[in-house]
Amino acid sequence: MSKQIINRNKKNYDGYKAFQYLEAGKDYQEFKLAKQIDRVPAFVYPVSEAEEEKVQDLLSKEQIISMHEHTFIAPENLSEFYEFRRTGRDFTAYEALSNSGLDVIFENFMDGTAMVTSLAGWKWSDVIHDLGLRYSDIAHQDMIIKAERLSDIYRAKKEGKIAFVGALESCTMIENELDRLDILYGFGIRTMGIVYSEANQLGAGLREPSDGGLTVFGKQAVERMNKLGITIDVSHSGDKTALDTIETSSKPVTINHAGARGLWNTNRMKPDDVIKACAAKGGVIAIEAAPHSTVTANHPEHNIESFMEHFEYTANLVGIDHVAFGPDTLFGDHVGLHDTLSGQLSIKSAQKSDVKRVEYVQGLENPAECFPNILRWLVKKGYSDADIKKVIGTNIIRVLEDTWAK
Repeated sequence: MSKQIINRNKKNYDGYKAFQYLEAGKDYQEFKLAKQIDRVPAFVYPVSEAEEEKVQDLLSKEQIISMHEHTFIAPENLSEFYEFRRTGRDFTAYEALSNSGLDVIFENFMDGTAMVTSLAGWKWSDVIHDLGLRYSDIAHQDMIIKAERLSDIYRAKKEGKIAFVGALESCTMIENELDRLDILYGFGIRTMGIVYSEANQLGAGLREPSDGGLTVFGKQAVERMNKLGITIDVSHSGDKTALDTIETSSKPVTINHAGARGLWNTNRMKPDDVIKACAAKGGVIAIEAAPHSTVTANHPEHNIESFMEHFEYTANLVGIDHVAFGPDTLFGDHVGLHDTLSGQLSIKSAQKSDVKRVEYVQGLENPAECFPNILRWLVKKGYSDADIKKVIGTNIIRVLEDTWAK
């Protein structure tokens, strides 16, 4: 394909930079951030001109939804990361996102590394601090809107904007206080994971050596989230806790960033029985692309081919109506950040020690690169427009219709 690519889903971006309403160095500590664009060589999945035309048509007409991202920009020098997170101020990559092709982003913030008062993360006051600062910045610009109802999602596409769905990867910060779920809902949070890798009051995470399942309090929290209209996620839950959550919930549950353990045997991937239970309840399984996660025996070097093998395995297992994409990417050196946070976030315990290391995941390096390449792959492989529409958007919309407040 030699013709220059023109993105037909480019957003109405006015040049706003994160926190530009403040004075760097005076109002906040300034850090040199990684490049938003061209940090690594750009990769365009190879397609013909006719196939690219179809990709651009889909981008312009359909709802393009990522079910899991972190759209902040990491510091260029990762030795500064702990100091950077101590301020609780994350900088959104508005410029790059304007050309991402995305209409809806489930923004998962960085609350496992909310370190304003504690290096352990997940503290209530730190999470509220993080959310407040990020939403303050979002309130000062016009390209991204908070998605609190389905109407916001539809409006964003029509207005050339991006809808941010507020998401947290764990309920750890609520401790034993159910009303904190209401407070987080009031802040704009619309999806939450039951637990991160370490156990909390609700259940066991994937790192734990034993999994007793959802606790009594966990069942109460599930009921409250169902009533509030918070979509429940079990991506990081232990297997029994995940199954208990799916059974307890009166509404569909998601796995918004994972892969298939049937292809890659690590705790971070989900086994067939959990995937099947999620789908049987009406949920959706979104495939992730964080470095060294969705690897396969056929593609031991993590790239778009191994990622899409997990997609096809899951689609074949439970049907095309129950799969989507949650790449779980960010702006900056993702591999280096994993190395920096390997103990903090239990990353190594969820990966095979003999995984073939890559510097970055080609074709899926950041939130601005993923979906045009995912669409190119799907078009190249001959997927129908109807099936593509499902996996890039409508499968997720169906779950939100079932789980969000009307």
